[in-house]
Amino acid sequence: MKKPVITFMTLLPLCSGTLADNVKNEIRFEQKDGYVLVHQTNGPDLGYSPESGVKIIERDGFAFKSYDGTDSLLPYADWRMPAEERAADLARRLSIDEIAGLMLYSTQNKLPMPNDTYGGKTFAESGAKAWEISDGQRKYLLDDNVRHLLVSTVDSPEAAARWNNNVQALIEGSNHGIPANNSSDPRHSAFQDAEFAPGAGGQLSMWSNLMGLAATFDPAVMRRFAEIASEEYRALGLATALSPQADLGTDPRWYRFNSTFGNDPQLVCELIREYCDGFQSSSTADSGWGNGSVNAMVKHWPGGGSGEGGRDAHYGNGKFAVYPGGCMAQHIYPFTGGAFNLEGKTGKASAVMPYYTVSFNQTSENVGNSFNKELITDSLRNKYGYDGVVCTDWVITDDPVDPGKHWSKPWGVENLTVAERHYKALMAGVDQFGGNNEKGPVIEAYEIGCAEHGEPWMRSRMERSAARLLLNSFRPGLFENPYVDVEQTVAKVGKPEWMAEGYAQQLKSIIMLKNHNALLPAQKGLKVYIPNRKVPAMRNFWGGTDPARDYQPFEPSLVNKYFSLVDTPQLADFAIVFMESPKSWRMGYDPADKEAGGNGYIPISLQYRPYTASTAREHSIACDPWESDRSYKGKSVYSMNECELDLLEDVRKQMGDKPVIVIMGMNNPTVMKEVEPLADAILIGFNVQNQAFFDIITGEAEPSALLPFELPASMEAVEQHCEDRPHDIEPYTDCDGNRYGFGYGRNFSGIIKDWRTEKYAK
Repeated sequence: MKKPVITFMTLLPLCSGTLADNVKNEIRFEQKDGYVLVHQTNGPDLGYSPESGVKIIERDGFAFKSYDGTDSLLPYADWRMPAEERAADLARRLSIDEIAGLMLYSTQNKLPMPNDTYGGKTFAESGAKAWEISDGQRKYLLDDNVRHLLVSTVDSPEAAARWNNNVQALIEGSNHGIPANNSSDPRHSAFQDAEFAPGAGGQLSMWSNLMGLAATFDPAVMRRFAEIASEEYRALGLATALSPQADLGTDPRWYRFNSTFGNDPQLVCELIREYCDGFQSSSTADSGWGNGSVNAMVKHWPGGGSGEGGRDAHYGNGKFAVYPGGCMAQHIYPFTGGAFNLEGKTGKASAVMPYYTVSFNQTSENVGNSFNKELITDSLRNKYGYDGVVCTDWVITDDPVDPGKHWSKPWGVENLTVAERHYKALMAGVDQFGGNNEKGPVIEAYEIGCAEHGEPWMRSRMERSAARLLLNSFRPGLFENPYVDVEQTVAKVGKPEWMAEGYAQQLKSIIMLKNHNALLPAQKGLKVYIPNRKVPAMRNFWGGTDPARDYQPFEPSLVNKYFSLVDTPQLADFAIVFMESPKSWRMGYDPADKEAGGNGYIPISLQYRPYTASTAREHSIACDPWESDRSYKGKSVYSMNECELDLLEDVRKQMGDKPVIVIMGMNNPTVMKEVEPLADAILIGFNVQNQAFFDIITGEAEPSALLPFELPASMEAVEQHCEDRPHDIEPYTDCDGNRYGFGYGRNFSGIIKDWRTEKYAK
């Protein structure tokens, strides 16, 4: 059935000196799927749900939304006013109860929610669609006034768009019409087995992961990715990106290393700037903001890449960031020089997330960064002039568990109550609490502040945060139209031309480390042997166990487009071995060691074979008051996927003198002395489609990527470096005399020397 369109015409008077007398403003009401869209030729589109109680009113020939159901045009509803004035006006109107809800950032929302109920029934029993609102979501939206929602897995682009529209319609008639500001962590990494076909679309354009983007060494590539990703985000109903990571990856053992842009301050700074500009700057307006903008939440202040021993602060065993090289200023530089110094009109990233870490002995108290007033108010806000939103990382205010388990991360304030932790973070300068759906502790923190400072002072403190948070919904136009057109979402997200751009970037992200005797490119049609991968059951980062797998790491029909796939090495002209970088057992802490009388701390290894930390520090730099030391010197650890090297050795033996190509998916810089002697050619990838590797191998595309970090000569070289110092590890040198240092990479002619190596060379 054709959707009804209601049109009326009005005459616009002279308005702010920008419109001539008697200029016509055409206003049309279009019935969409679940909402009404009001078009106007000289103003923004307005979207609203007829069931919400919101009215469309007219002033001076323009259309506006009235959230209280009256004919009054409140200042914050006047889209002609500056966003800052609108945010301040609305903040003054909010109750503390409403501000407390605004300060919450939800836990992950999966569409559908597998562990929640729908009308009191499980999702499977309810017959609900993936885009319907679960009971838990309904509760925190209506009872706790949550307006910032983290979206993780989604059933489809259509589901994301419809869920957004359902959420907006549910809450539009309450709390002054504050819309939901939905967000996502990075979600554009490619699927390994997906096949790229020119002219074909997908559910989302596919690119390498963030480290692969860094491997291009090209800020223009980063900018284009961000521009496309931001359009897809908005089509999915997402207005905030919980990215990028501005952390310097100075310690190669860090679990989150592959989500950084490497370890070079200059390169990371420039890439961060382009990322934030590409997501935020979508408009030609004076502010640069518009209805295509996506807020960038840069993380993790003041840098999370220098955890002692490479451990991660999601766990208590990794809570301390250390600075033995005195390089904290270099970790801050990608924020101050990049994220806070944008070339686009938006000026700076609209939000910042501190990391869980305790920046050990960098201020007068050793508490987690979000609880540290010297790091948030004195440094971030006062010294560097940052006035945007500061949102904690997820779940830092609940009570902690033991160091080997992942849950709440209240590092340095374990002795405080939940409400006191919220209060301390507020006093440090935080605006928002990640991973908290309940307003109660925020209200308790407010009451603590009233008792200490008086109600007027504490009310003013809460309003400042509210205004910052509201600004990030006003600037991208959510108050005018928070809805998305489902048909346009399906047509836009993953459209063929964006799929093609993503695939082209994947090709640019693959690093060729080795090409002995100019093995590559290889002639098409040769006979190739590719063994199955046998991956054992492994403990994952979140404490669960990933099941064992025995599988083909490729799609046979894809391989046969390039080569003739054979079953045995004896029949092959050459072999390809797919591998992943080493995965160290328990990532730095083993409760069994503690139970046996040790301190629980063990090394993190970047090699496949068992490693003993004979050259590690005699004594740790940091530890909790109830610990004596965190040193792991003399202890041993193994890699859970040591079988990867076993497979390579076996294939090398069976192939004899025939060539072996290694394709390594790299999450952390790998000690290559175990791998390189066994391979004639080595390609490194960062979450790319297998097809891209075959295009490189056959010369359909030429490798052009460079290492945005060093590959260590040995684990001893890793132990000797300072966790915070860039370019502080001796790189590996291969059998051809090539040094695998920062900026190294090969094309078919040899070692790459171009404008990128000249600009960023070390």
